[in-house]
Amino acid sequence: MTSMIEVSGVSKRFGGVVANNQISLSVPSGRITGLIGPNGSGKTTLFNSIVGFHPIDEGSITFEGKEISKLRVPQIARLGLLRTFQQTRIYGKMNCMDNMMISVPQRRMPLSRMFVKFSAEMLERAEAILEFVGLYQKRYLPAGSLSFGQQKLLEFAMALINEPKILLLDEPTAGINPTLINGLIDRLRRANEEFGITLFVIEHNMRVIMNLADNIYCLAHGEMLAHGNPGDIQNDKRVIDAYLGAH
Repeated sequence: MTSMIEVSGVSKRFGGVVANNQISLSVPSGRITGLIGPNGSGKTTLFNSIVGFHPIDEGSITFEGKEISKLRVPQIARLGLLRTFQQTRIYGKMNCMDNMMISVPQRRMPLSRMFVKFSAEMLERAEAILEFVGLYQKRYLPAGSLSFGQQKLLEFAMALINEPKILLLDEPTAGINPTLINGLIDRLRRANEEFGITLFVIEHNMRVIMNLADNIYCLAHGEMLAHGNPGDIQNDKRVIDAYLGAH
Protein backbone atom coordinates (compact mmCIF):
# COMPACT_ATOMS: atom_id res chain seq x y z
CA MET A 1 0.00 0.00 0.00
CA THR A 2 1.34 3.44 -0.96
CA SER A 3 2.30 5.72 1.91
CA MET A 4 1.27 9.36 1.66
CA ILE A 5 3.22 10.52 4.71
CA GLU A 6 6.38 8.91 6.05
CA VAL A 7 7.78 10.09 9.38
CA SER A 8 11.22 8.62 10.06
CA GLY A 9 13.15 9.07 13.30
CA VAL A 10 11.64 12.47 14.03
CA SER A 11 12.62 14.27 17.22
CA LYS A 12 11.47 17.68 18.42
CA ARG A 13 12.75 19.43 21.53
CA PHE A 14 11.61 22.60 23.28
CA GLY A 15 14.57 23.61 25.39
CA GLY A 16 15.24 20.63 27.63
CA VAL A 17 11.85 19.04 26.99
CA VAL A 18 11.74 16.25 24.40
CA ALA A 19 8.25 16.45 22.88
CA ASN A 20 8.88 13.81 20.20
CA ASN A 21 11.66 11.26 20.44
CA GLN A 22 12.62 9.24 17.37
CA ILE A 23 9.05 8.93 16.06
CA SER A 24 8.49 6.81 12.95
CA LEU A 25 5.13 6.12 11.32
CA SER A 26 3.45 5.76 7.95
CA VAL A 27 0.10 7.13 6.78
CA PRO A 28 -1.28 4.99 3.92
CA SER A 29 -2.87 6.73 0.97
CA GLY A 30 -6.66 6.57 0.84
CA ARG A 31 -7.10 5.30 4.40
CA ILE A 32 -7.98 6.71 7.83
CA THR A 33 -5.12 6.56 10.34
CA GLY A 34 -5.55 7.36 14.02
CA LEU A 35 -3.12 8.87 16.51
CA ILE A 36 -3.89 8.48 20.21
CA GLY A 37 -2.13 8.92 23.52
CA PRO A 38 -2.54 10.57 26.93
CA ASN A 39 -2.38 14.35 27.26
CA GLY A 40 1.16 15.59 26.80
CA SER A 41 2.26 12.58 24.77
CA GLY A 42 3.39 14.69 21.78
CA LYS A 43 0.53 14.17 19.33
CA THR A 44 -0.16 17.80 18.45
CA THR A 45 3.57 18.56 18.33
CA LEU A 46 3.95 15.82 15.71
CA PHE A 47 1.08 17.28 13.66
CA ASN A 48 2.65 20.73 13.91
CA SER A 49 5.95 19.35 12.66
CA ILE A 50 4.33 17.55 9.72
CA VAL A 51 2.59 20.72 8.48
CA GLY A 52 5.62 22.95 9.04
CA PHE A 53 4.73 24.87 12.23
CA HIS A 54 7.61 23.36 14.23
CA PRO A 55 10.90 22.64 12.40
CA ILE A 56 12.13 19.22 13.50
CA ASP A 57 15.48 18.68 15.22
CA GLU A 58 16.16 15.24 13.76
CA GLY A 59 14.73 12.85 11.23
CA SER A 60 12.77 13.07 8.00
CA ILE A 61 9.19 13.79 6.94
CA THR A 62 8.13 13.00 3.39
CA PHE A 63 4.84 13.64 1.60
CA GLU A 64 4.24 11.56 -1.53
CA GLY A 65 7.96 10.77 -1.51
CA LYS A 66 9.09 14.41 -1.26
CA GLU A 67 11.01 15.69 1.77
CA ILE A 68 8.94 18.46 3.36
CA SER A 69 10.60 18.98 6.74
CA LYS A 70 12.39 22.12 5.50
CA LEU A 71 9.34 23.66 3.82
CA ARG A 72 7.20 26.45 5.26
CA VAL A 73 3.51 26.07 6.13
CA PRO A 74 2.13 27.69 2.91
CA GLN A 75 4.41 25.57 0.73
CA ILE A 76 3.19 22.39 2.43
CA ALA A 77 -0.45 23.47 2.18
CA ARG A 78 -0.07 24.04 -1.56
CA LEU A 79 1.05 20.41 -1.93
CA GLY A 80 -2.37 19.35 -0.63
CA LEU A 81 -1.57 18.70 3.05
CA LEU A 82 -3.86 20.62 5.42
CA ARG A 83 -4.85 20.41 9.07
CA THR A 84 -7.56 21.51 11.49
CA PHE A 85 -7.02 22.52 15.11
CA GLN A 86 -8.31 21.67 18.58
CA GLN A 87 -9.55 25.25 18.85
CA THR A 88 -11.27 26.38 15.67
CA ARG A 89 -9.66 28.98 13.44
CA ILE A 90 -12.58 30.70 11.78
CA TYR A 91 -13.47 34.35 11.18
CA GLY A 92 -16.31 34.90 13.63
CA LYS A 93 -17.60 38.22 12.26
CA MET A 94 -17.79 36.88 8.70
CA ASN A 95 -20.65 34.70 7.55
CA CYS A 96 -20.03 31.06 6.67
CA MET A 97 -19.88 31.68 2.92
CA ASP A 98 -17.26 34.40 3.37
CA ASN A 99 -15.24 32.02 5.55
CA MET A 100 -15.37 29.50 2.72
CA MET A 101 -14.29 32.05 0.13
CA ILE A 102 -11.40 33.37 2.18
CA SER A 103 -10.10 29.79 2.44
CA VAL A 104 -9.82 29.29 -1.32
CA PRO A 105 -6.55 31.25 -1.79
CA GLN A 106 -4.55 28.64 0.13
CA ARG A 107 -4.32 26.56 -3.02
CA ARG A 108 -6.25 28.26 -5.80
CA MET A 109 -5.11 31.87 -6.11
CA PRO A 110 -2.64 34.48 -4.86
CA LEU A 111 -3.51 36.48 -1.75
CA SER A 112 -3.75 39.64 -3.85
CA ARG A 113 -6.97 38.24 -5.36
CA MET A 114 -8.52 37.19 -2.07
CA PHE A 115 -11.45 39.58 -2.23
CA VAL A 116 -12.25 39.56 -5.93
CA LYS A 117 -15.64 38.39 -7.14
CA PHE A 118 -15.72 34.60 -7.20
CA SER A 119 -17.08 32.54 -10.05
CA ALA A 120 -20.53 31.01 -9.89
CA GLU A 121 -18.88 27.60 -10.01
CA MET A 122 -16.81 28.32 -6.90
CA LEU A 123 -19.82 29.73 -5.03
CA GLU A 124 -21.85 26.64 -5.93
CA ARG A 125 -19.02 24.42 -4.72
CA ALA A 126 -18.88 26.30 -1.41
CA GLU A 127 -22.63 25.88 -0.97
CA ALA A 128 -22.42 22.18 -1.83
CA ILE A 129 -19.71 21.61 0.78
CA LEU A 130 -21.66 23.55 3.42
CA GLU A 131 -24.64 21.34 2.62
CA PHE A 132 -22.39 18.28 2.95
CA VAL A 133 -21.38 19.29 6.49
CA GLY A 134 -24.93 20.32 7.42
CA LEU A 135 -24.46 24.10 7.44
CA TYR A 136 -26.20 25.14 4.22
CA GLN A 137 -29.14 26.73 6.05
CA LYS A 138 -26.68 28.79 8.13
CA ARG A 139 -24.46 29.86 5.25
CA TYR A 140 -25.22 33.59 5.67
CA LEU A 141 -25.07 33.65 9.47
CA PRO A 142 -21.97 35.02 11.25
CA ALA A 143 -19.61 32.12 11.93
CA GLY A 144 -19.24 33.34 15.51
CA SER A 145 -22.95 32.68 16.13
CA LEU A 146 -22.54 28.95 15.47
CA SER A 147 -22.16 26.42 18.26
CA PHE A 148 -18.63 25.15 18.88
CA GLY A 149 -19.47 21.88 17.13
CA GLN A 150 -20.85 23.75 14.13
CA GLN A 151 -17.72 25.90 14.03
CA LYS A 152 -15.67 22.71 13.82
CA LEU A 153 -17.84 21.57 10.92
CA LEU A 154 -17.24 24.94 9.24
CA GLU A 155 -13.49 24.58 9.67
CA PHE A 156 -13.78 21.09 8.16
CA ALA A 157 -15.69 22.60 5.20
CA MET A 158 -13.04 25.34 4.83
CA ALA A 159 -10.42 22.63 4.48
CA LEU A 160 -12.51 20.59 2.03
CA ILE A 161 -12.94 23.47 -0.42
CA ASN A 162 -9.17 23.39 -0.93
CA GLU A 163 -9.45 19.79 -2.17
CA PRO A 164 -6.70 18.46 0.12
CA LYS A 165 -5.03 15.17 -0.65
CA ILE A 166 -4.67 14.54 3.07
CA LEU A 167 -6.29 16.23 6.05
CA LEU A 168 -4.86 16.14 9.57
CA LEU A 169 -7.65 16.50 12.11
CA ASP A 170 -6.73 17.41 15.70
CA GLU A 171 -9.45 16.09 18.04
CA PRO A 172 -12.40 16.72 15.68
CA THR A 173 -15.02 15.58 18.22
CA ALA A 174 -13.66 17.51 21.24
CA GLY A 175 -16.29 19.89 22.62
CA ILE A 176 -18.98 18.65 20.25
CA ASN A 177 -22.43 17.77 21.56
CA PRO A 178 -22.60 13.94 21.73
CA THR A 179 -25.71 13.98 19.55
CA LEU A 180 -23.65 15.48 16.70
CA ILE A 181 -20.71 13.10 16.93
CA ASN A 182 -22.23 10.28 14.86
CA GLY A 183 -23.02 12.76 12.08
CA LEU A 184 -19.44 14.02 12.11
CA ILE A 185 -18.05 10.47 11.96
CA ASP A 186 -20.28 9.78 8.96
CA ARG A 187 -19.05 12.92 7.18
CA LEU A 188 -15.41 12.03 7.85
CA ARG A 189 -15.98 8.56 6.39
CA ARG A 190 -17.73 10.03 3.36
CA ALA A 191 -14.93 12.55 2.79
CA ASN A 192 -12.53 9.62 2.78
CA GLU A 193 -14.63 7.31 0.61
CA GLU A 194 -16.38 9.73 -1.77
CA PHE A 195 -13.79 12.50 -2.10
CA GLY A 196 -10.76 10.23 -1.77
CA ILE A 197 -9.21 12.32 1.01
CA THR A 198 -6.70 10.52 3.23
CA LEU A 199 -7.32 11.31 6.92
CA PHE A 200 -4.86 11.34 9.82
CA VAL A 201 -6.81 11.88 13.05
CA ILE A 202 -5.85 12.70 16.63
CA GLU A 203 -8.74 11.69 18.86
CA HIS A 204 -9.27 11.20 22.60
CA ASN A 205 -12.72 9.66 22.23
CA MET A 206 -11.77 5.98 22.05
CA ARG A 207 -15.18 4.90 20.75
CA VAL A 208 -14.82 7.32 17.86
CA ILE A 209 -11.29 6.38 16.84
CA MET A 210 -11.92 2.64 17.16
CA ASN A 211 -14.92 2.93 14.82
CA LEU A 212 -13.26 5.35 12.41
CA ALA A 213 -9.61 4.41 11.86
CA ASP A 214 -8.17 1.53 9.85
CA ASN A 215 -4.93 1.56 11.83
CA ILE A 216 -3.87 3.42 14.95
CA TYR A 217 -0.61 4.68 16.45
CA CYS A 218 -0.27 5.35 20.17
CA LEU A 219 2.24 7.80 21.66
CA ALA A 220 3.23 8.10 25.32
CA HIS A 221 5.80 10.48 26.82
CA GLY A 222 6.84 11.58 23.33
CA GLU A 223 7.68 8.07 22.14
CA MET A 224 5.92 5.49 19.98
CA LEU A 225 4.20 3.03 22.27
CA ALA A 226 2.15 0.83 19.96
CA HIS A 227 0.75 0.45 16.44
CA GLY A 228 -1.91 -1.84 15.03
CA ASN A 229 -5.51 -2.21 13.96
CA PRO A 230 -8.26 -1.09 16.37
CA GLY A 231 -8.61 -4.57 17.86
CA ASP A 232 -4.88 -4.83 18.54
CA ILE A 233 -4.75 -1.39 20.15
CA GLN A 234 -7.86 -1.96 22.25
CA ASN A 235 -6.30 -5.06 23.79
CA ASP A 236 -2.71 -3.83 24.09
CA LYS A 237 -1.73 -3.79 27.78
CA ARG A 238 0.78 -0.99 27.19
CA VAL A 239 -1.96 1.24 25.76
CA ILE A 240 -4.37 0.38 28.57
CA ASP A 241 -1.72 1.12 31.19
CA ALA A 242 -0.79 4.42 29.51
CA TYR A 243 -4.40 5.64 29.67
CA LEU A 244 -5.14 4.32 33.13
CA GLY A 245 -1.91 5.85 34.39
CA ALA A 246 -2.91 9.20 32.96
CA HIS A 247 -5.92 9.60 35.27
